[in-house]
Amino acid sequence: MADKRQVRQVPVELLSHLRRARDHVDRHYQSEIDLDQLASVAGVSKYHFARSFEATYGETPIRYLTRRRIERAQDLLRSANLTVTEVCMLVGFSSLGSFSSRFTRLVGEHPSAYRDRWAARGGPQVPGCYLFMRGVLNPAETAGSSNLEEANRAGSGIASDT
Repeated sequence: MADKRQVRQVPVELLSHLRRARDHVDRHYQSEIDLDQLASVAGVSKYHFARSFEATYGETPIRYLTRRRIERAQDLLRSANLTVTEVCMLVGFSSLGSFSSRFTRLVGEHPSAYRDRWAARGGPQVPGCYLFMRGVLNPAETAGSSNLEEANRAGSGIASDT
C-alpha cells in the first residue's frame, strides 16, 4: 500500500529562513537549542517551522540537531584524547545515558567501542586532497594507483617540505 502522506511544498521564500535556522544549529549545536529558538531564528511559528523543516530536509529539526551532535562526537572520539563523558558534554548533551543510547542507535556501536576501534587504527588519516595540495603526492604519478601504499610502491614516494 502506498504512503498516504502528502509531500508538502515549501514556499521558495521560506527556504532561506529554514537554511538560517539549520546554519544556526550547525554553529551552536553544543548549546541548548529548542524548537522555539529555531523557529525564532527562522522568523515563523514553531509548528509551521517544524513542518516546513521536515518537508525540506527530510528530518525534524531536533533529529537534525541530534545527528549533527553525534557527527561532531564521532570527530572528537576519532581524533581527540577525551573521555566519552567529556565528548558528551562538549557536543551539547546533558546526560551520558541519552548520549550513549542515541550514539549507539545512529552509529551502530557504543561510543567507547567506536573510540577504541579508531584508536587501534592509529591517528587520524590525512585526506588525499590535502596531500596533493601540499605537493606531498603527485596526482599524475598516483593516477593509476588505488591507494597511497600502492602509489608509494610505484615510486611516487613522499616529498619533504624542505
